[in-house]
Amino acid sequence: MTYPEPRYHGDTGLVAATYRPAGHGPELTYANGNTVHYLATGATTDGRFGLYRWVMGPEPSGPSPHFHRSISESFYVLEGSVRIYDGARWIDTEPGDWVHVPEGGVHAFRNESGAPATMLLHFAPGAPREGYFEGLPELAGRSEEEKAEFFIRHDTYWVS
Repeated sequence: MTYPEPRYHGDTGLVAATYRPAGHGPELTYANGNTVHYLATGATTDGRFGLYRWVMGPEPSGPSPHFHRSISESFYVLEGSVRIYDGARWIDTEPGDWVHVPEGGVHAFRNESGAPATMLLHFAPGAPREGYFEGLPELAGRSEEEKAEFFIRHDTYWVS
């Protein structure tokens, strides 16, 4: 494995860091109180990656087993306990645990602990996951065809 080709060709470096203070509020709050913080989107990283802080309340929540064809997804648990499905088994994770799922890998996550939990979600490359997160609440009342189109558009394929 080697380094990729340089994307910056200057001699002095840039002043280009992004700062987000800890107290910055979430970009999205679901009806159940769960929140999503858009730390770095594909748009802000020039498509390199997306990084989101996912904050779950004590009520059970999380997606069923699924996979993505074009993006990998990683989970880093910050607080609480999150059950993460690795395609073969459910793992009860704790703060500091990390799970990486490559493209095509079946996975899911759930907070079933009865206590709040927080994790980082990392997607590579940086697909526009914000549209997926923001569109989920609008799926109620949609036809099966509309739901299927939404999931395909957002590279999400459910498995039984």
